[in-house]
Amino acid sequence: MEFKEQGIIKKVTGGLYTIELGSQRKTPLSGQTVCCRARGAFRHAKMSPLVGDRVEVRYTDHSFSESGDKITVSPEWADIMIGAIGERKNALIRPPMANLELMFVTLASASPEPSLLVTDKLIAIAEYNGIEPIIVVGKGELSENVAKEIKEIYEKAGYPVYVLSCKTGEGVDAFRTAVREKLKGKIAAFAGASGVGKSTLMNTLFPGLGLGTGDVSRKTERGKQTTRTVELFSAEGGYIADTPGFSMLDFERFDFFSKEDLPETFREFRESLGECKYKKCTHLCEDGCAIVERVRRGEISVSRHESYRELYSVLKNKHDWDNKQ
Repeated sequence: MEFKEQGIIKKVTGGLYTIELGSQRKTPLSGQTVCCRARGAFRHAKMSPLVGDRVEVRYTDHSFSESGDKITVSPEWADIMIGAIGERKNALIRPPMANLELMFVTLASASPEPSLLVTDKLIAIAEYNGIEPIIVVGKGELSENVAKEIKEIYEKAGYPVYVLSCKTGEGVDAFRTAVREKLKGKIAAFAGASGVGKSTLMNTLFPGLGLGTGDVSRKTERGKQTTRTVELFSAEGGYIADTPGFSMLDFERFDFFSKEDLPETFREFRESLGECKYKKCTHLCEDGCAIVERVRRGEISVSRHESYRELYSVLKNKHDWDNKQ
């Protein structure tokens, strides 16, 4: 007898998928976590299941044994397979995952020195993929002035910003409350450069995760990568993704989006798009550019416009044969 159950992929290891099955349909394995492989048809279609995918799992009565009220999954995962992949809200290249809905873009006030360009790249990727960015400034105790400046930049751009310190506890409770409200039924990830304190923050918010943490090198001001694979953890009615970082932010090598898409990924630009003197305005330095004028008036932060200019330059000089998936 064949059964079908919906589930979510929580981890991928060497072609083996760890899937949390739903508990609504009440098939024999409902509510359990299973490991299985995917149908060969996905490979032929050049489509790989990703962490975060909602999938249909098919299995037979050879997949488990029953003893009274207890059901035990076969240790060989016999006759269990991913039969179908649900419609995706998005699919990311680096890290490889699907259906991400919240991105906690994390940077430190110091150690390592904050990179606003990296932060803006992450925000742009999130905006393009329909992911809600939330800015988190960690290690707030190391440089209160820098943390305040960062907060002003991104609040002006229209983003919620949380400044906190896992060391002193300042701001953690307010951020924890916000996470609880937003996470229900959604998949979220913490993104940022290595060493900014993502794993430490996640452990502080969700003590049961027990994620590994690393130190920042005094010489290079760079953190050690502590996560190797993408994995989802259940938390607050949703899922938190522990990822090996959104470290591959090379817009020249990877096809995140085109220069035509770029202006829309800067939230504070949108209300002025279409108001420039020239229809093909690049919003870099042209006379009559509504965006440039708003930068001059202080309505758009200079650092945000500089990030836009940097990304535009890379995307402008990019060729189709440079793209890699």
